[in-house]
Amino acid sequence: MAAHAMESSAASASSFGSGLGLGWDNVLQSVRKLASGDGVGQGQVDWNLLSSYAGLLGLATFSIYAGANGSLPKDPVKKVMKPTETAEGEKEDEKEEEEDDDDDEDEETERMSADDAWLFPIIGSVALVLLYTIVKYLGDTWINWLLGWYFALAGVGSVWNSSISLTRYLVGETRWKSFEKVKVSVKKGAHVVFGASLRTPSIILLPLSVVPSGLYVMLGSKGRSVLLTDVLALSFAYNALSLLKIDSFKTGTILLSGLFVYDVWWVFGTDVMVKVATTLDVPIKLLWPKSVLLDSARGYTMLGLGDVVIPGTFIALALRYDHHRNGGKKGPKPYFYMSLGGYVAGMVMTMYVMDRYGQAQPALLYLR
Repeated sequence: MAAHAMESSAASASSFGSGLGLGWDNVLQSVRKLASGDGVGQGQVDWNLLSSYAGLLGLATFSIYAGANGSLPKDPVKKVMKPTETAEGEKEDEKEEEEDDDDDEDEETERMSADDAWLFPIIGSVALVLLYTIVKYLGDTWINWLLGWYFALAGVGSVWNSSISLTRYLVGETRWKSFEKVKVSVKKGAHVVFGASLRTPSIILLPLSVVPSGLYVMLGSKGRSVLLTDVLALSFAYNALSLLKIDSFKTGTILLSGLFVYDVWWVFGTDVMVKVATTLDVPIKLLWPKSVLLDSARGYTMLGLGDVVIPGTFIALALRYDHHRNGGKKGPKPYFYMSLGGYVAGMVMTMYVMDRYGQAQPALLYLR
């Protein structure tokens, strides 16, 4: 009787295992079918495209969130007293800044004013027409090569600065300050040509920051991974949002309004924007595969960095305003979260209209 019960149990377990395996195979087949795009007809949801939009929106939102926080004013540099010796041999105290070159302390930088904001659409239009003319009459080979090298070199510093900020955030300010400082200098005779004071993680991260740019150039447009483009593009977006600061909401309104007209005209009025964006193979755009399984065979969805950085400067200003209202301490951030939520809603609307009509859309039309 016991043997019969054991056989029955074993048979049940075997049957359950077979059913589970069969069910898992069905799941895998369904996912593969979904990823290949088969069976997506009129009125059905294209989960590949939907996942691609979600991934792209996630990258854009993450870069704005990180860049906005990177634009917050840092704590002032602490002063220390160091004794110095006078000509008479007497010692006196002198104030000296204890500062690191990899510490992104808040410096008095010139902020974008309303007059600067008016010029943005004009400068952008001139640059866009120039690139379009070069691509149309001279081809895209050499301009892609030239811009590829330019952005690869700029990407080294950009990735390095971004990775330092990320590491500093992960380990915490107290732990970061505890790392040993190393002074590096290049001298020509008695004259110091270059000098820097860097903490140990910054030195370790420098050679690692060369890797994305090096691979970007070495692999070429056909061999490089979309991950390389996104890494460089995200670092550019972070640094732009950290450094490009507008001085008031009035300036932000002028900037968004001017670039709204710029975006609508160059997308709907001509083929210039689409031609340049799809021809130039440089890391100034975010890409995400049109596949649930991240397969590149079905192509990519694309979002230009302009649709991240320009609205992001306004969102970063909202965060700095919240920071000011809280007296520089942690507190509620209503303006920041409302602005960020508005950006997400505007991008969702942009993607919906683009998918509905099958035509590229100026994102600032819906973000404005």
